[in-house]
Amino acid sequence: MNYRRLWPLCLLLLGGCSDYQWGWYVLDPSTDQGRVNLQFLLGGFNDTIQISLLSMIFAMSLGLLIALPALSHNKALLWLNRLYVEVIRSIPVLVLLLWVYYGMPTLMDISLNHFWAGVIALTIAESAFMAEVFRGGIQAINRGQHEAAESLGLDYWHKMRLVILPQALRQILPPLGNQFVYILKMSSLVSVIGLSDLTRRANELVVNEYLPLEIYSVLVLEYLLLILLVSQAVRWLEKRIAIPSY
Repeated sequence: MNYRRLWPLCLLLLGGCSDYQWGWYVLDPSTDQGRVNLQFLLGGFNDTIQISLLSMIFAMSLGLLIALPALSHNKALLWLNRLYVEVIRSIPVLVLLLWVYYGMPTLMDISLNHFWAGVIALTIAESAFMAEVFRGGIQAINRGQHEAAESLGLDYWHKMRLVILPQALRQILPPLGNQFVYILKMSSLVSVIGLSDLTRRANELVVNEYLPLEIYSVLVLEYLLLILLVSQAVRWLEKRIAIPSY
Protein backbone atom coordinates (compact mmCIF):
# COMPACT_ATOMS: atom_id res chain seq x y z
CA MET A 1 0.00 0.00 0.00
CA ASN A 2 1.35 3.41 -0.98
CA TYR A 3 1.06 5.44 2.22
CA ARG A 4 2.24 8.58 0.43
CA ARG A 5 -1.20 8.84 -1.11
CA LEU A 6 -2.72 9.12 2.37
CA TRP A 7 -0.55 12.07 3.33
CA PRO A 8 -2.76 14.76 1.71
CA LEU A 9 -5.76 13.35 3.56
CA CYS A 10 -3.86 13.40 6.86
CA LEU A 11 -2.91 17.03 6.28
CA LEU A 12 -6.54 17.89 5.62
CA LEU A 13 -7.75 16.12 8.76
CA LEU A 14 -5.13 17.84 10.86
CA GLY A 15 -6.06 21.24 9.56
CA GLY A 16 -2.94 21.59 7.45
CA CYS A 17 -4.67 22.40 4.17
CA SER A 18 -3.25 25.72 3.02
CA ASP A 19 -6.26 26.54 0.83
CA TYR A 20 -8.75 26.55 3.67
CA GLN A 21 -8.83 28.69 6.78
CA TRP A 22 -10.24 26.52 9.53
CA GLY A 23 -12.81 28.14 11.81
CA TRP A 24 -12.62 25.97 14.89
CA TYR A 25 -13.44 29.01 16.99
CA VAL A 26 -17.09 28.27 16.26
CA LEU A 27 -16.85 25.28 18.65
CA ASP A 28 -14.08 26.49 20.94
CA PRO A 29 -15.21 25.85 24.56
CA SER A 30 -12.88 28.60 25.80
CA THR A 31 -15.07 31.29 24.20
CA ASP A 32 -18.67 32.17 25.00
CA GLN A 33 -19.84 31.67 21.41
CA GLY A 34 -17.99 28.37 21.03
CA ARG A 35 -19.28 27.08 24.38
CA VAL A 36 -22.90 27.86 23.47
CA ASN A 37 -22.54 26.26 20.03
CA LEU A 38 -20.86 23.16 21.45
CA GLN A 39 -23.51 22.71 24.13
CA PHE A 40 -26.23 23.10 21.50
CA LEU A 41 -24.59 20.50 19.26
CA LEU A 42 -23.99 17.98 22.04
CA GLY A 43 -27.57 18.43 23.25
CA GLY A 44 -28.69 16.23 20.36
CA PHE A 45 -27.27 13.13 22.07
CA ASN A 46 -30.41 12.82 24.19
CA ASP A 47 -32.87 12.46 21.30
CA THR A 48 -30.51 10.31 19.22
CA ILE A 49 -29.90 7.82 22.03
CA GLN A 50 -33.54 7.71 23.14
CA ILE A 51 -34.97 7.13 19.67
CA SER A 52 -32.32 4.50 18.89
CA LEU A 53 -32.85 2.55 22.13
CA LEU A 54 -36.64 2.58 21.91
CA SER A 55 -36.58 1.60 18.23
CA MET A 56 -34.18 -1.26 19.00
CA ILE A 57 -36.34 -2.59 21.85
CA PHE A 58 -39.57 -2.40 19.86
CA ALA A 59 -37.93 -3.80 16.71
CA MET A 60 -36.60 -6.81 18.64
CA SER A 61 -40.03 -7.52 20.11
CA LEU A 62 -41.82 -7.12 16.78
CA GLY A 63 -39.10 -8.99 14.90
CA LEU A 64 -39.42 -11.99 17.23
CA LEU A 65 -43.19 -12.11 16.70
CA ILE A 66 -42.68 -11.93 12.94
CA ALA A 67 -39.99 -14.62 13.01
CA LEU A 68 -42.11 -17.25 14.80
CA PRO A 69 -44.48 -17.89 11.85
CA ALA A 70 -41.43 -18.61 9.68
CA LEU A 71 -40.64 -21.55 11.96
CA SER A 72 -44.04 -23.20 11.56
CA HIS A 73 -45.14 -25.68 8.92
CA ASN A 74 -48.22 -23.66 8.05
CA LYS A 75 -47.83 -22.41 4.47
CA ALA A 76 -50.12 -19.43 5.05
CA LEU A 77 -48.02 -18.23 7.99
CA LEU A 78 -44.83 -18.79 6.04
CA TRP A 79 -46.22 -16.77 3.14
CA LEU A 80 -47.27 -13.90 5.43
CA ASN A 81 -43.83 -13.86 7.01
CA ARG A 82 -42.02 -13.69 3.67
CA LEU A 83 -44.42 -11.04 2.38
CA TYR A 84 -43.85 -8.76 5.37
CA VAL A 85 -40.07 -9.20 5.38
CA GLU A 86 -39.62 -8.66 1.65
CA VAL A 87 -41.94 -5.66 1.46
CA ILE A 88 -40.48 -3.83 4.46
CA ARG A 89 -36.88 -4.52 3.45
CA SER A 90 -37.61 -3.11 0.00
CA ILE A 91 -38.80 0.28 1.28
CA PRO A 92 -36.08 2.92 1.88
CA VAL A 93 -36.00 4.05 5.50
CA LEU A 94 -36.37 7.71 4.54
CA VAL A 95 -39.46 6.98 2.44
CA LEU A 96 -40.99 4.97 5.27
CA LEU A 97 -40.21 7.77 7.72
CA LEU A 98 -41.93 10.37 5.56
CA TRP A 99 -44.95 8.11 5.03
CA VAL A 100 -45.33 7.48 8.77
CA TYR A 101 -44.97 11.16 9.69
CA TYR A 102 -47.14 12.65 6.95
CA GLY A 103 -49.33 9.76 5.85
CA MET A 104 -50.23 7.84 8.99
CA PRO A 105 -51.93 10.80 10.79
CA THR A 106 -54.06 11.40 7.70
CA LEU A 107 -54.90 7.72 7.21
CA MET A 108 -55.68 6.93 10.85
CA ASP A 109 -56.80 10.38 12.02
CA ILE A 110 -54.25 10.53 14.83
CA SER A 111 -51.77 13.10 16.09
CA LEU A 112 -48.15 12.00 15.77
CA ASN A 113 -45.18 14.08 16.93
CA HIS A 114 -41.67 13.99 15.49
CA PHE A 115 -40.23 11.66 18.11
CA TRP A 116 -42.82 8.90 17.95
CA ALA A 117 -43.04 9.10 14.17
CA GLY A 118 -39.31 8.39 14.10
CA VAL A 119 -39.62 5.53 16.58
CA ILE A 120 -42.46 3.91 14.63
CA ALA A 121 -40.69 4.24 11.28
CA LEU A 122 -37.36 2.88 12.55
CA THR A 123 -39.14 0.07 14.40
CA ILE A 124 -41.02 -1.04 11.29
CA ALA A 125 -37.95 -0.77 9.07
CA GLU A 126 -35.73 -2.67 11.50
CA SER A 127 -38.29 -5.35 12.46
CA ALA A 128 -37.90 -7.11 9.10
CA PHE A 129 -34.16 -7.47 9.62
CA MET A 130 -34.65 -8.52 13.24
CA ALA A 131 -37.09 -11.20 12.11
CA GLU A 132 -34.43 -12.72 9.87
CA VAL A 133 -31.83 -12.55 12.66
CA PHE A 134 -34.14 -14.34 15.10
CA ARG A 135 -35.22 -16.89 12.51
CA GLY A 136 -31.62 -17.78 11.70
CA GLY A 137 -30.64 -17.97 15.36
CA ILE A 138 -33.55 -20.19 16.36
CA GLN A 139 -33.08 -22.53 13.40
CA ALA A 140 -29.41 -22.89 14.32
CA ILE A 141 -30.33 -24.54 17.63
CA ASN A 142 -29.84 -28.28 17.50
CA ARG A 143 -33.01 -30.30 17.04
CA GLY A 144 -32.10 -32.30 20.12
CA GLN A 145 -32.74 -29.25 22.30
CA HIS A 146 -36.30 -29.10 21.00
CA GLU A 147 -36.82 -32.80 21.63
CA ALA A 148 -35.35 -32.56 25.13
CA ALA A 149 -37.69 -29.68 26.03
CA GLU A 150 -40.69 -31.57 24.65
CA SER A 151 -39.72 -34.69 26.58
CA LEU A 152 -39.91 -32.61 29.77
CA GLY A 153 -43.54 -31.81 28.96
CA LEU A 154 -42.97 -28.14 28.04
CA ASP A 155 -45.47 -26.59 25.67
CA TYR A 156 -44.37 -24.51 22.67
CA TRP A 157 -44.20 -21.13 24.45
CA HIS A 158 -42.39 -22.44 27.53
CA LYS A 159 -39.98 -24.38 25.32
CA MET A 160 -39.14 -21.23 23.35
CA ARG A 161 -38.85 -18.98 26.41
CA LEU A 162 -36.92 -21.31 28.72
CA VAL A 163 -34.82 -23.43 26.37
CA ILE A 164 -34.52 -22.22 22.78
CA LEU A 165 -34.43 -18.41 22.98
CA PRO A 166 -31.74 -18.19 25.71
CA GLN A 167 -29.45 -20.30 23.53
CA ALA A 168 -30.38 -18.43 20.36
CA LEU A 169 -29.60 -15.07 21.98
CA ARG A 170 -26.00 -16.14 22.52
CA GLN A 171 -25.64 -16.83 18.81
CA ILE A 172 -27.43 -13.74 17.50
CA LEU A 173 -25.82 -11.21 19.83
CA PRO A 174 -23.23 -10.05 17.23
CA PRO A 175 -25.92 -9.51 14.54
CA LEU A 176 -28.06 -7.69 17.12
CA GLY A 177 -25.13 -5.40 17.86
CA ASN A 178 -24.72 -4.72 14.14
CA GLN A 179 -28.39 -3.88 13.84
CA PHE A 180 -28.20 -1.46 16.77
CA VAL A 181 -25.31 0.29 15.01
CA TYR A 182 -27.49 0.40 11.90
CA ILE A 183 -30.35 2.00 13.86
CA LEU A 184 -27.97 4.58 15.34
CA LYS A 185 -26.88 5.61 11.86
CA MET A 186 -30.38 5.55 10.41
CA SER A 187 -31.64 7.70 13.30
CA SER A 188 -29.93 10.64 11.61
CA LEU A 189 -32.74 10.57 9.03
CA VAL A 190 -35.29 11.75 11.61
CA SER A 191 -33.75 15.20 11.25
CA VAL A 192 -35.78 15.66 8.05
CA ILE A 193 -39.04 15.67 10.03
CA GLY A 194 -37.77 18.17 12.59
CA LEU A 195 -36.55 16.06 15.51
CA SER A 196 -33.74 17.89 17.29
CA ASP A 197 -31.20 15.07 17.15
CA LEU A 198 -27.46 15.35 16.47
CA THR A 199 -27.85 15.80 12.72
CA ARG A 200 -30.66 18.34 12.97
CA ARG A 201 -28.70 20.47 15.43
CA ALA A 202 -25.62 20.32 13.23
CA ASN A 203 -27.68 21.47 10.22
CA GLU A 204 -29.12 24.37 12.19
CA LEU A 205 -25.68 25.37 13.41
CA VAL A 206 -24.31 25.30 9.86
CA VAL A 207 -27.09 27.65 8.74
CA ASN A 208 -26.18 30.10 11.52
CA GLU A 209 -22.38 29.91 11.36
CA TYR A 210 -21.67 29.04 7.69
CA LEU A 211 -18.86 26.65 8.67
CA PRO A 212 -20.07 23.24 7.47
CA LEU A 213 -16.69 21.48 7.39
CA GLU A 214 -15.91 22.11 11.05
CA ILE A 215 -19.42 21.41 12.32
CA TYR A 216 -19.98 18.27 10.27
CA SER A 217 -16.51 17.02 11.27
CA VAL A 218 -17.59 17.18 14.91
CA LEU A 219 -20.86 15.45 13.94
CA VAL A 220 -18.86 12.61 12.41
CA LEU A 221 -16.88 12.27 15.64
CA GLU A 222 -20.10 12.20 17.68
CA TYR A 223 -21.54 9.29 15.72
CA LEU A 224 -18.15 7.56 15.72
CA LEU A 225 -18.01 7.81 19.51
CA LEU A 226 -21.53 6.40 19.90
CA ILE A 227 -20.87 3.48 17.56
CA LEU A 228 -17.53 2.64 19.17
CA LEU A 229 -19.17 2.58 22.60
CA VAL A 230 -21.93 0.26 21.31
CA SER A 231 -19.37 -2.04 19.69
CA GLN A 232 -17.35 -2.27 22.89
CA ALA A 233 -20.49 -2.94 24.93
CA VAL A 234 -21.52 -5.77 22.59
CA ARG A 235 -18.05 -7.34 22.80
CA TRP A 236 -18.16 -7.14 26.59
CA LEU A 237 -21.62 -8.72 26.65
CA GLU A 238 -20.48 -11.50 24.31
CA LYS A 239 -17.69 -12.42 26.70
CA ARG A 240 -20.05 -12.11 29.66
CA ILE A 241 -22.62 -14.61 28.38
CA ALA A 242 -20.26 -16.88 26.45
CA ILE A 243 -20.23 -20.54 27.45
CA PRO A 244 -16.79 -21.23 28.99
CA SER A 245 -14.68 -23.86 27.27
CA TYR A 246 -12.69 -26.20 29.47
